[in-house]
Amino acid sequence: MFFVRTASERDLEKVRALLVETWHATYDTYYGVEKVNELTGRWHSLPALKARLERKDAEFLVADDGRSIGGMGYASMSDTLKKTVMLHQLYVLPKLQGQGIGRDIFAELETCFPDAERMRVEVEPQNLHALAFYRAHGFNEVGQVSNCGDEQSGLPALILEKPLS
Repeated sequence: MFFVRTASERDLEKVRALLVETWHATYDTYYGVEKVNELTGRWHSLPALKARLERKDAEFLVADDGRSIGGMGYASMSDTLKKTVMLHQLYVLPKLQGQGIGRDIFAELETCFPDAERMRVEVEPQNLHALAFYRAHGFNEVGQVSNCGDEQSGLPALILEKPLS
């Protein structure tokens, strides 16, 4: 059984390994191995993860069973949109998907920002499993971007949004 808790610095190596494995399993077919290596090297490096962990208006969660990290989630208040939480990451190891770990992490993230009125996430248009997950959790498409994640990614994404109560 996995329990959702706040991540700590001692989790970052395991979180990085989880992200690399999950990204290759999910995105190699869309972007190719080289592009996934480039993005995971940039976005999921230990310094990048540590910076997320230390951000004040954010929440960095892991799903932990006492032996391993099965999933992770990271959200922060938007720098540009008022009362909006940006869900930057929600990933579960491929072998553990479908067991409710992502649901549990997401449910916790929804409660971490009491002043927020909405949550946004950017999703690869071909990632049908992610789109189905977010739609099942109340998200609707509100737009598109041509550079998901950062201005240099070159990755298109759908913008999904959900009102928070």
